[in-house]
Amino acid sequence: MLKSMTAFGRARAVSSDGALDITAEIKSVNSRYLDCTVKLPRMYGFLEEKIKAFLSEAGIVRGKVEVYIGIDVIEQRGLQISLDKEAAGAYIAALELLRDTFGLRDDISVMSVAGNRDIFTVKKPDDDMERDWLEVKTVLASAAQEFVAMREREGANLCADILKKAEGIQASAAKIAEISANDIAGYPAKLEARIKQLLKDFDVETTEQRILTEAAIYADKAAIDEELVRLSSHFKALDEIVNANEAFGRKLDFLLQEINREVNTIGSKAGNAEIAHLVVDMKTELEKIREQIQNLE
Repeated sequence: MLKSMTAFGRARAVSSDGALDITAEIKSVNSRYLDCTVKLPRMYGFLEEKIKAFLSEAGIVRGKVEVYIGIDVIEQRGLQISLDKEAAGAYIAALELLRDTFGLRDDISVMSVAGNRDIFTVKKPDDDMERDWLEVKTVLASAAQEFVAMREREGANLCADILKKAEGIQASAAKIAEISANDIAGYPAKLEARIKQLLKDFDVETTEQRILTEAAIYADKAAIDEELVRLSSHFKALDEIVNANEAFGRKLDFLLQEINREVNTIGSKAGNAEIAHLVVDMKTELEKIREQIQNLE
């Protein structure tokens, strides 16, 4: 089943030990390739690559995907906080220079210096890091499940619409085939009548063989049998792709280009006004399908 690249999934839960309130949100829009960005609290930046790998394993292969992970600490676990003495010294020296240069009131204190988070290094124990990932993954999995389900629902709707439009285009192609066959079959008689009338005006004789030759040349130039056969084959392939259980959005886009090429060729060969109108209708529907395909994974 093809999937839409536009979807949203959200989940929230408290960790098993009650220490963390975790929220996971996944949203995406269409994109030519997979473009995944992850927003995390600074302390949990180590989870980014794990999250991206998890989403790839979940079958998300195309789209501009944005992941947000919110983690509110309910109960603090054992953190390892250390002071970067060099950074702290440089920061205090800069504050003193600012004070002395501009004659400012000296209110440098432990709390004012501690406001600069860059002088501290906060590290989680390795066992806590693994435990946090397992907790986040559980919530992320729930959000991903909702996200993928929405992609499948939207994809099914898009596919149904594409197939409906494809049926309409094929119906137009069948009408064109009928009109074209009648045009070619009736052309010798029309040509003969026109030529005889023209030659009669100038008192010139012609032969039946010459008229048949000209009609054959016209029939060869106006024949669209090959284009109609290829068009039918392309639509059969489109139906197979849409019903396949894989991500074939790009392949579908290429196939649509081939269908459009055949329709253009039919339009350029046909000299019938009704066929010309049908070709315009077909191209309009093909453009609508092309827009739908841009949203498929």
